[in-house]
Amino acid sequence: MQYLKSGEFFGVINETTRMQGIILTDTEYTHERVDWHYHENPYFTFILQGNVIEGNKKEIYNCSAGTLLFHNWDDAHYNNKPPGFTRGFHIELDKDWFMPFGIDIDNLQGNINISDPAVKLLMYAVFKENKLNGNDCSLAIEALLVEMFTKIQGNAKLLKRDKPLWVERIKEMLHEIPENLRLTDIANDLNLHPVHLSRDFSKHFNCTLGDYKRKIRLEKALVLLSRLDYSLTDIAMECHFADQSHFIRSFRSQYRITPLQYRKLLLNK
Repeated sequence: MQYLKSGEFFGVINETTRMQGIILTDTEYTHERVDWHYHENPYFTFILQGNVIEGNKKEIYNCSAGTLLFHNWDDAHYNNKPPGFTRGFHIELDKDWFMPFGIDIDNLQGNINISDPAVKLLMYAVFKENKLNGNDCSLAIEALLVEMFTKIQGNAKLLKRDKPLWVERIKEMLHEIPENLRLTDIANDLNLHPVHLSRDFSKHFNCTLGDYKRKIRLEKALVLLSRLDYSLTDIAMECHFADQSHFIRSFRSQYRITPLQYRKLLLNK
C-alpha cells in the first residue's frame, strides 16, 4: 500500500502554501483510479469542482463539489474519478499542530464526511483567505481551523448522545422544504409542538433553526458558483433568495466580498 509523505497528493498540484504545521494544496485530480493508500499527516479534502468517488474500509462517498472529508493519518482509502475536470483543496496538518489548541485528534478516527453547513462555510472562508492573502493569512487560517475542529468535536459529542428521531428527519427536511414553509408546518410534519421544536433545535444543532437554514442556502450558493452555466440570478433563484440583490447582500455580509469576486477566486487557479 502506498504511503504519501507530507505535501504529497496524486494529480497535478496547481499551488502549495506552507505555514507552520499547515500545508494548503490546490490540486487537479488527473488519475482515473488511485489505489489504496494513506498519508503521513491528517488532512481535509474539499472538492471545489467536479466529482470523485472515495472508498474506505467502512463507506463509499460520492464526492461532488462542496463535499468536505477529514482523513486521519493512519486511515487508508482509494479514489475513482469519473470523466471530467475535478479539483480539490487540501489542508494537511502536522500531528504536533493540534497540541497547543487542546484538540484531541484521537477522537476523530477514520475518514469523516462532514455535512454540517457551518463547518463547510468555515472551509470556504479558509479557501478565500488563502487565495486572497497567500502566506500572509496564517493567523486567520489557524483561527478558522480551530473553530472548525471545535464544531466538529462538538458534533461528535452530540452524536454520542441519545437523540430524538426527529433530529435526523429535520436535517433532510431543511435541505428540501420550500422557503415559505412555516414553523408550524415543520412541527406538524415531525409530530412536535412548534414551541418544543424551536426550543430544542439549538440543543442538537448549536444554532437556531433560522440560522441553520441560512447556512444551507449559502453553502448551496457557494457550490453553484463553481458552475459557469449558472448566472448570479440563477443561483439566487435556486437557493431561494428573494432576488439577486438579496443574494449579493447576504453573501457579502458573510464573506466580505461579492459572489462574483468569490467566483473569480474559485475559478482562477
